[in-house]
Amino acid sequence: MKSLLRTKSNKVREASRWRAVQHRDERANGTFVFAVKTTGIYCKPSCPAKRANRENVLFYDSFLEAEAAGFRPCKRCRPQLIPSTIPHAEAIIHACRTVELKGDSMSLRDLAREAGMSPFHFSRVFKEATGVTPKAYANALRARRMRTMLQSSRSVEAAIQRTGYRSVSRFYADAEGQLGMTPSALKSRGKRETITYALMRCSLGHLLVASTAKGICTIELGDDPLKLLADFKNRFADATLVAGDKSFVRTAARVIALMESPKVGLDLPLDIRGTAFQHRVWQALRKIPAGETITYSELAERLGCPRSVRAVASACAANRIAVAVPCHRVVRIGGNLAGYYWGIERKKELINREKRDSAKGSD
Repeated sequence: MKSLLRTKSNKVREASRWRAVQHRDERANGTFVFAVKTTGIYCKPSCPAKRANRENVLFYDSFLEAEAAGFRPCKRCRPQLIPSTIPHAEAIIHACRTVELKGDSMSLRDLAREAGMSPFHFSRVFKEATGVTPKAYANALRARRMRTMLQSSRSVEAAIQRTGYRSVSRFYADAEGQLGMTPSALKSRGKRETITYALMRCSLGHLLVASTAKGICTIELGDDPLKLLADFKNRFADATLVAGDKSFVRTAARVIALMESPKVGLDLPLDIRGTAFQHRVWQALRKIPAGETITYSELAERLGCPRSVRAVASACAANRIAVAVPCHRVVRIGGNLAGYYWGIERKKELINREKRDSAKGSD
């Protein structure tokens, strides 16, 4: 009953938000942002830009949720700015500017003192206004600056100094999780990477497996092998792509074995690429036991961000390592299987196989 009520409530809320977008309702600014899948941009409800089609629109509770899902702020309506109508808006805006200028050199206690609040109250007010904690806000800004600096600095070390990290070792400890790849690979736009791949048939159609020196970076499924290969080459356009030899084909065969019988497991290393938020979601996916499913809202709760269901769903959709990062184990409320990059029928079959394997294991 609670699940049905939650589903109905979500539909009502989305319908209300869509009406606000259609009417460019300024009263809705600050309560949510909407993102357009076809442009990769997010806006505030009152944005004067041309309206997108409903099927291409996603809603997020905060601008950082939208950015965590990979969307960029609209340059016209500037949705990342804090509305002046929210409680303590002036104090939060000042804190955001302070974080932008001083990074993590300002502690939570320092920020709270400047705002005239206790650290606990300030943290709660800040999160209500921005959707994230002050620390997460600082990390997101720093990662964004780092991406920009890596493209313009003469070296990675120079970019680190300009971005405000306290030490080089501190940066490298967090770099891949925040940037989605090594800083040197990001600076060179992947041109120095060599990626080996193999394209094979399997019971679910065609399978493309690719690996860097670090580990498997792609497991894709599809009906058209030529399209699979073309999409893969476009995704890694700046890398050196090498067709796998017999040894690598045996590696790909281990992935096929995993799909045929999930209980065999996969002990191959993975090179998982994404934002820090996507990494959190994908790591949580790998902890879901084979044969079990959970809802997107349950996954969001496990991550400690129950209001970020949309961002969690977007992170699942962004996964490009099928089966090994088991986004097929996440379903909608009521068990609906909608939402799988490689097709609903494949998702259904993978879930059924895992349930059969689990049932055999318990006999």
